[in-house]
Amino acid sequence: MHTISPKTISFAPALMARTIFAGLIALCGIGVHAESAAATANIANYTYQVVHSYPHDPNAFTQGLFYKDGFLYESTGLQGHSSVRKVKLETGEVLQKTDLPKQIFGEGITYWDNRIIGITWTSQAGYVLDLNSFAFQKEFAYKGEGWGLTRNDTEIIMSDGTSELRFLNPETLNEVRRIKVTAQGKPVDQLNELEWVKGEVLANIWQTDKIARIDPKTGNVTAWIDLSGLLPISERMKSNPDVLNGIAYDATHDRLFVTGKLWPKIFEIKLVKH
Repeated sequence: MHTISPKTISFAPALMARTIFAGLIALCGIGVHAESAAATANIANYTYQVVHSYPHDPNAFTQGLFYKDGFLYESTGLQGHSSVRKVKLETGEVLQKTDLPKQIFGEGITYWDNRIIGITWTSQAGYVLDLNSFAFQKEFAYKGEGWGLTRNDTEIIMSDGTSELRFLNPETLNEVRRIKVTAQGKPVDQLNELEWVKGEVLANIWQTDKIARIDPKTGNVTAWIDLSGLLPISERMKSNPDVLNGIAYDATHDRLFVTGKLWPKIFEIKLVKH
């Protein structure tokens, strides 16, 4: 397992870790802006059908997830436990792994060409790794917090925990523009892990079982996906799961995967419209 030396990346220490007990908040139904917005009449609502479930490392505090060339790539968080991994979907086996410096709280990842691009929570610094070797290539800076990452054909898309999405130049990693995400005119914040699916951005809403489907041109939420009950109570009793977080899409076979922080399973799901 390859480890990046703390001296290789000059990240400032993260201030604190987002609590792993946030899942209890979601279970108790304490909402954010997304909760009230989900009830609006002219925004589509979806539930789900589980197609298949796969093993997932229950010690992985999932922060970023994407699917490429038959494998999952996952980033994990928490100081002292942050890593980037290549995972075999069918078995959950970690085929390749690099650990981030102990002071770093890892967040979302995506890819561009033969590079993995990752961000951190409060260090205001991101990193670039070689996709094949996981070797460190360079560091880049941004202002504010880093939460989720995804990409379309021309841009990297980043969330920061607010109601805004940032669009970055994939070569320079400089910010190009922003959009504000709203549901019927009301800001939707706590945008977390991201995935690009069929021309729209899917975003986990932190501390909820909801995923927002977002128009990348207008920022309007076009649909809510309610994944309540996805991880069965029996599974929750056997482990210490946290909140829903992690979306990956296999565009070739039209497969959508979701998981959560410290969840023992990854689920392939199909959306079912209400």
